Amino acid sequence: HPAPPAVTPGSTGPLASPTYFWGTYRPHVYFGMKTRSPRAVVTGLMWLQHGGNLRHTSEQNDGVSRYGWLMHDGENFGVQEIRDEGLVLRTEFVKQPGGDHGGDWSWRVTAKMEGKGPAPLLSLFFYVATDGQGTLRPVLENGTRLAAVAGTAEELGDFTLTFLPPTGEGGEGPKYASYNFLAAGVPGLHRLTDLVRQSLRESSMFSPPGRPRRRFFGVSSTGGLPGEPPRGQLLLHQVTLEPPAVLEVTLESGSAAGARRGRLAGPALSAALAQHTATFEQRFEDTFGLAARGVSLPQRRFAQAALSEMLGGIGFFHGRSLLRSEHREEPVPGAESMLFTAVPSRSCFPRGFLWDEGFHLLLLGRWDPALARDILAHWLDLLNADGWIPREQILGDEARARVPPEFVLQHSETANPPTLLLALEQLLPDAPLPYLRRLFPRLRAWFEWLNRTQAGPEPFTFRWRGRDTDPERFLNPKTLASGLDDYPRASHPSAQERHLDLRCWMALGARVLAALAERLGEPLAPYRDMATALSDNDLLDRLHWAPELGTFADFGNHSAAVTLRWHRPAPVPGRPPPAPQLRREVREAPRPQFVGALGYVSLFPLLLQLLQEDSPRLPALLGSMRNEKQLWTPFGLRSLARDSPWYLRRNTEHDPPYWRGSIWVNINFLALRALHGYARAAGLHRERAAELYRELRHNLVGNVFRQYEATGFLWEHYRDSDGTGQGCHPFAGWSALVVLAMAEDY
Repeated sequence: HPAPPAVTPGSTGPLASPTYFWGTYRPHVYFGMKTRSPRAVVTGLMWLQHGGNLRHTSEQNDGVSRYGWLMHDGENFGVQEIRDEGLVLRTEFVKQPGGDHGGDWSWRVTAKMEGKGPAPLLSLFFYVATDGQGTLRPVLENGTRLAAVAGTAEELGDFTLTFLPPTGEGGEGPKYASYNFLAAGVPGLHRLTDLVRQSLRESSMFSPPGRPRRRFFGVSSTGGLPGEPPRGQLLLHQVTLEPPAVLEVTLESGSAAGARRGRLAGPALSAALAQHTATFEQRFEDTFGLAARGVSLPQRRFAQAALSEMLGGIGFFHGRSLLRSEHREEPVPGAESMLFTAVPSRSCFPRGFLWDEGFHLLLLGRWDPALARDILAHWLDLLNADGWIPREQILGDEARARVPPEFVLQHSETANPPTLLLALEQLLPDAPLPYLRRLFPRLRAWFEWLNRTQAGPEPFTFRWRGRDTDPERFLNPKTLASGLDDYPRASHPSAQERHLDLRCWMALGARVLAALAERLGEPLAPYRDMATALSDNDLLDRLHWAPELGTFADFGNHSAAVTLRWHRPAPVPGRPPPAPQLRREVREAPRPQFVGALGYVSLFPLLLQLLQEDSPRLPALLGSMRNEKQLWTPFGLRSLARDSPWYLRRNTEHDPPYWRGSIWVNINFLALRALHGYARAAGLHRERAAELYRELRHNLVGNVFRQYEATGFLWEHYRDSDGTGQGCHPFAGWSALVVLAMAEDY
C-alpha cells in the first residue's frame, strides 16, 4: 500500500527498541530465541531421553504431557516448565541491557526426573543457526566439547555464545557429562530437526567413573542434508548426562563489554531471576488486582500462566504470503513482509491470524500498551495496494512447514472480522498522536476495502465473500472469512445473503474510525454517519429481526431440510469401484428467508452493544442466552443452540463440528463485556443483565481454570456437555482473555 508505513523504518532495531530486540520469538519450538530481524540468527534447545523421541518443535500429540510459560514479562525474563514422560525441564531466561545490539542474555535449563528409579540418559542439544547471513565460528575444548561460538551478524554485530559445564541441582559441584558437537550446513531453518535427527549415531559412550558404560545416540558431523544446498550454518552442543542437572548458556554482545559487570551466570543469574520474579508478580497485581479481589493463589498462578503463555507465544516472522488475486489466474507471492504478532497456539497455529490478533491485543494492551501498539502497526503494514490484509500470515519457511498445503494460498476476496479496531478502541485514549497519524491512512484504506468488497445486496447490508463453492459436499458451506468457519448460514450461498455479524463488525469499525478521525482533526462525517445508520435499531430490525424465529438472523437462499447421505458414484469401466462419498441431499427447495440458526451470530447486536439499553429485543436475546435448551451451559455459552438442527452435526465426512455447540472463550468474553455494560446502563433490563453477567462469569472462569488444573493447558474450545477442553492445546490466544474476565476489566 502506498501510505507511509505504520512501523517507522528502523524502529524495531536494537538501537531504537533494545528491549524488544531479542525475544522468545520462535513460538513453534519448545524453547528458543531470536532477534526481530529478517533472516535472524536463531538459538534453541532440543532434547532426547534415550529410548524416546527427539523433541524440538511444539507438537499437538507428541507425548509431552504439559508445557507452558509460568511467568513471562514480554521483555526481559521468562520461566517455563515442560513435563515429558517423567522428565521435568525448567527453562528460564534473563536479558541484560547494554551496548548497541540488544544487550546480553542468559539461559538456565534445569532437568530432573519425577518419581523414584534410575534416571535414563538425557541429551540436551543447544544450538545456534544462521539463515542466509552471519557467520559462526566454533570454539572447541579438548576437540569434542563446544565451549563457545564466536559469531557476527548484520544487526547483532559481534557476539559470543558460551555453553557452561553442567552442575548438580542446588549449586552442587560439576556434573559428569559426555559431549558431542555438530557443525553442518542448513538448507533452511525448517529443516533443523531433520538435520539433527539424521546426524544421530548410536556409537557414543557414556562412561561415568566407577559406573557401567552406556551407549547412546550422539551427533556426528555431516555435510548437511543430501541434495539440499545449504543456506546457513548450524553449530550444536550436545550434553549427555543423568538428571538432575543444571545447565547455563550465556550470550554476550561485543558492544556491551564496557557496561558488563561480570557474566550473568551462577549466583548472579539466580539473583537476577529472583528479582525479575518479584517484579513480575508485583506488576501483575498492579495491572489486574486479583489478590485485592480475593482471588485464590492457585487461580492467580493460573492467570499469570495464561498471560505469560500469550507473551511467550509472540513471534517475529519474515517472508512472503502466497496469494490468489482476482486479477491473476496463477498464485502470486505477496510483498516481502515482516510481522511481529502473538499467535493462537504454539502447537497448532504458530503464526499470525488476523481476527485472533484483535482479541489478543485486548489482553496485551492492558499489560503493555506500547507492545500492543507495535503489534497493531505491524499488522497494518501488511495492507496491499487494494486495502486488503490476508487473514492468515504464513511468512517464511518455518511458518509454511507447519501449514497443510490447502491452507497456504490466501484469497484476495476473503475478509476477516476487523477485531483490530476492537483493540484500537481500547488503546485510543492514551496512544500518541504521531502514532495514530501513521495508522489512520491504512485503517481508512482497510475499512474502505471492507465496505466496498463485502457490501450486501442493499444499502447498509453486508455479505462475507469466499464461502465454500461446492454445495453438494457440505451440509452447510463454510464461511471461513467470518472466523466462525462452519457456523450455519444460508444453505445455498448467493449474492442475496445478508450477514448479521459482519454488519455489526462494520458498525463497530465506523464508530472507532469516527473517534479516531475526531482525535486527529480529520473529516469524520462519513464514519459518524455510517456508524449512526448501522447502529439504528429500527433499520437493524427491518433487515435482520426474524419474527418467526424470535431472534436476529442472517438472511439468504435457505432450506432447513438438508442432510448428508452416503452416495456411491457411478462406476468407471476398467477401474476399481469408487469409494462411497457423503454428499448433501436437499429435501426441500431453498427460498429467500431468515436462517434459523440460533447461536453466536444471533447475539452480535448485543455482543457489540449496538442494541440500546431499553431495546425491546434485549429480553429475547437474554432469554436465549439463559435457556439451557438453547445457549446456556454450566461452563459458558455454547456456540449453537442445542435445539438447532445443525447442533453438533458434522459438515462433511472429514469435518467434525467446530462452531456448532462448543464453548469459545472469545465470544463468551464479548458477552461478558456487553452484559457488564448493559448492567451499568439505565435501561429496563439492567438487573437481568447483571444476574446473567455474574452467573456467566462464574461458569466460564471456573471451567477454564478447572480444565487448566486437570490438564495443564488452555484449550481452543470447550465441550458444552461437560466443559472438557477440546481442539488445540496449548491455546493461549483468545482463551487467555479469561484473565480480563477474572479482573473484570472490559
